[in-house]
Amino acid sequence: MKADKKKVMKLLKTARGQIDGIIKMIEADRYCIDISQQLMATESIINKANQEILSSHLKCCVNNASDEKEREEKIDEMINMLSKIMR
Repeated sequence: MKADKKKVMKLLKTARGQIDGIIKMIEADRYCIDISQQLMATESIINKANQEILSSHLKCCVNNASDEKEREEKIDEMINMLSKIMR
């Protein structure tokens, strides 16, 4: 992985902390909308981590492919990933 590991780890650890907080909110029978807002905030952080990883993949792995065939394979991987993200 060529992404900024420190940045990705910080984002994922923040998301993990938020998930722990959401679990406590559910256990405390907190208001549904408050829980939903925290879930959306956590999704946003995870999406940022994924964006960092995919951006790095494009800049490094795709850009530095050894030949045209490998580059096409990596581009196809990105297209497949984007189609999953956009569902």
